[in-house]
Amino acid sequence: MRVGTFLALYNSDSLRKSIVMHELSIAQNIIEIIQQRIPEQEWKQVTAVRVKIGAVAGIVPDSLKFSFQAITAESALCNARLITEHIPFRVHCRTCNSTTENEDGFAMCGDCESTDIQVLSGTELHVVEIELEETEQVA
Repeated sequence: MRVGTFLALYNSDSLRKSIVMHELSIAQNIIEIIQQRIPEQEWKQVTAVRVKIGAVAGIVPDSLKFSFQAITAESALCNARLITEHIPFRVHCRTCNSTTENEDGFAMCGDCESTDIQVLSGTELHVVEIELEETEQVA
């Protein structure tokens, strides 16, 4: 499916289109990673791509999945599905030495409210696994 065709599917407001465009470019980057890591003759065997998405990475997982499916629908990667894993926003406080989570991305300790923190997770976007269909080997 071409990008123009994909965008024609959306008749929403401009905000939704900009979100989709963002996820569309990320989906294209994920496909490029697959193409770099997997030999072309094995692209049809790709069944799943696992991606970790941080809570404050600025990515809408459903839009990313939709974009990935739209791009791969008529390609050698048409059998691949995108599996997303949510990673919470976690910080470590240097003041009280605690580790806390929040889904809003507040850069402060959830216990003592100090801003002397280190971000541990929640901002990432990682392709962590590309799953291939097993094929029978001829002995």
